[in-house]
Amino acid sequence: MTKAITPEWIAVDWGTTHCRAWAMGADGEILADARSSAGMGTLEREGYEPALLDMVGAWLGGRDGENPMRIICCGMVGARQGWIEAAYCAVPCPPLSPDLTRAPTTDARLDVRIVPGLKQQKPADVMRGEETQIAGFIALNPNFDGVLCQPGTHTKWVHISAGEVVSFQTAMTGDLFAAISGHSVLRHSVSVDGWDDDAFDAALSDGLAKPESLAARLFALRAEGLLHGLPNASARARLSGLLIGAELAATRPYWLGQQVALIGADTLCAHYATALAAQGITAKRTDGDALTRAGLIAAHSLTKEPTT
Repeated sequence: MTKAITPEWIAVDWGTTHCRAWAMGADGEILADARSSAGMGTLEREGYEPALLDMVGAWLGGRDGENPMRIICCGMVGARQGWIEAAYCAVPCPPLSPDLTRAPTTDARLDVRIVPGLKQQKPADVMRGEETQIAGFIALNPNFDGVLCQPGTHTKWVHISAGEVVSFQTAMTGDLFAAISGHSVLRHSVSVDGWDDDAFDAALSDGLAKPESLAARLFALRAEGLLHGLPNASARARLSGLLIGAELAATRPYWLGQQVALIGADTLCAHYATALAAQGITAKRTDGDALTRAGLIAAHSLTKEPTT
């Protein structure tokens, strides 16, 4: 439990593995924050309300059914397997819809609203959680016209124009890296946390120039380790470079000649910044947590009842 405070409302970023909440003041200031390992992947539907109360119960103060606490949530909490499904909004559209989904609660002090994700009909694609960071980025960069790259387990490439998401494309690069490094024969070759910049750069160029050779290049990492003593750190960097290079080849229409901003974890964004710089693109770096909060603030502003 956190110390008792009196926030105006509460912002929550609820992912697959973790959850984070911020107690928000009237002017957007952060009064306190709380973290939990009770992500979507660990919860049954009936477990969400208790998990939320474990995090923010001390912040509810004198709230009651007549004056419940407004709680704005984004992320996998709104997935089909989450607390309640928040239906996708179809692009092109603004990243946020004013029609947030209300979660069912038994505690009268809670008024929980969930931000919907975005969907693209052709080619079929979906996102959930990233739309809130996009909204935060647009709130802080209202004149941006270009592409947002959100590296992660499922990297998003998002075309932004006039404050709307025009289209987007997802690449499972992070998922592939985790699966290959943890569950394939290459797990014996990349089982260190070291890094080799030169190996990454060379593999990046190779993956971008010849993405059709990816499967063969991957096994070569194992063979070079066995026959020529390729260090595990170099093999790990080459694996990352090959996968990101192939991703850049597939997403070329998104980044070529575009203004690009990166949203995500520092280390991963640094690899993408290096990859884009090799193609003459200087990507803008951002603070992902700050953008998530800015997006949740924007979502909260959409749910405020008008004054009369």
